[in-house]
Amino acid sequence: MKIRIILISFSFFLVTGLSFAQKNKAPKSIISDKVSIKKYHTKEDLERMQKGQLLDLYVERIESLVKLLPYIAFATKPGVTMTSLGIPNDKDNRSALDDQFEATKSFLETNGEFQRRILPYSDTTNLVAAILFYEETMKSLHEYSEFH
Repeated sequence: MKIRIILISFSFFLVTGLSFAQKNKAPKSIISDKVSIKKYHTKEDLERMQKGQLLDLYVERIESLVKLLPYIAFATKPGVTMTSLGIPNDKDNRSALDDQFEATKSFLETNGEFQRRILPYSDTTNLVAAILFYEETMKSLHEYSEFH
């Protein structure tokens, strides 16, 4: 009876280990789902907001652009994987993509801390203009995919 329990437990751990190993090899999306902007604003909308809200929007727009711009030669929308682009989904390429994601995450954390410390000193009209510019840039990037 003990042998059966041991064999069943061993089999369970073996199957669990294999399923986790398979998940690591699944193709990853090159562009994060968090890249999209849920709402675009007008100048009037932004001018009615408090500075704290504007700071959050500003940082969010920067994050979206940083997560998207390096990949526009491949795609401008989330969901595209290395495999769908014909890039081999091998260990080296997955590692390179993971390294890129980690570097981007580190940059965004550092940049976010800097922006939240320094941006409160900026002029509100400049913040509004920058947010509008970033939003227009995001719109242009989505239109970019129509050119090829």
